[in-house]
Amino acid sequence: MYPRVIIDPKKYAYNVNYLVQKAQEKNITVMAVSKVYGADKELINILNQSEVDFIADSRIRNLKKIKTTKPKVLLRIPQISEVDDVVKFSDISLNSEIETIKKLNEAAQKINVIHKVILMFDLGDLREGIYYADFNTEIITEISSLKKIELIGIGTNLTCYGGVIPSLETYQKLADIKEKIEKELNQKLKIISGGNSSSISMLLKGELPSFINNLRLGESLIVGRETAYQKQIDNLYDEVIVLEAKIIELKTKPSYPEGEIGFDAFGRKQKYQDIGKIKRAILAVGKQDVDHNDLIAPPGVQIIGSSSDHLIVQLEEDLYQLDDIITFKLKYGGVLSLMNSEHVEKIYV
Repeated sequence: MYPRVIIDPKKYAYNVNYLVQKAQEKNITVMAVSKVYGADKELINILNQSEVDFIADSRIRNLKKIKTTKPKVLLRIPQISEVDDVVKFSDISLNSEIETIKKLNEAAQKINVIHKVILMFDLGDLREGIYYADFNTEIITEISSLKKIELIGIGTNLTCYGGVIPSLETYQKLADIKEKIEKELNQKLKIISGGNSSSISMLLKGELPSFINNLRLGESLIVGRETAYQKQIDNLYDEVIVLEAKIIELKTKPSYPEGEIGFDAFGRKQKYQDIGKIKRAILAVGKQDVDHNDLIAPPGVQIIGSSSDHLIVQLEEDLYQLDDIITFKLKYGGVLSLMNSEHVEKIYV
């Protein structure tokens, strides 16, 4: 059935082992992020056989189905309504709200477990975390008073929302928070989680500050790319998962629509360039499955756009025929969409 993704577990294993080794050389532990592929069982098995230290996901639904002996980490700040599941199906969660942490403590008391917490700080990327300039140690004191909560570390997230690139200047803000906690409260922090695949460039160049001892890696493992500059990482595979889609129409048509141009089905007004007639193919995959901007076309294929169920591409003459398959490499967002779509078949090499 098409569209389908082709998954190569061996290439994933190679990427995982390569980056874990690089992290270990700098005494950095790795949380391997499984959300991008929906905690797929075959790829989780690769993580289980690897030396990654933690398996992390942003969805409780995924953590429920992950079978592992490694600690499981909830990446997204918990909803108060899900605290019972959080303490039951994850060992560690990232948090920024004291009220939520108190509810986690109550949930942990019910089943008599100690739930570990990493307190998140916003260093300017403006996603989750206590804003660094507003931090005082009162929240640490409150957390320490909770009998079923253990504060094991602090962390930050960079690049995912604001696009703030990791730097020594930015990391110094986290270093100051670490020093304040450990000095004023005499509390040693086990984990300083410095971010995600956007920090890979600093890691490989040996520029990551020595106090950072944990990274949360997803994109770099699955598509072999660092997030900050969107550059391919040397020695890693970029085709762990690829998309195959079939041509359902192949015709020569004008490149510019005829008639008054309004909004498309998604409320957007598109811009077109008139370059005369072109060889156009329609493929049986669309926005319901993946954003076409997250696809990387092979040579001779140029992506024009997409609708809900159709991907439109321009082809070099006689490159493909009707019912042929075109294979696309994927960006991180493409893997995320396709692996979590029930309309896309998953095939393992």
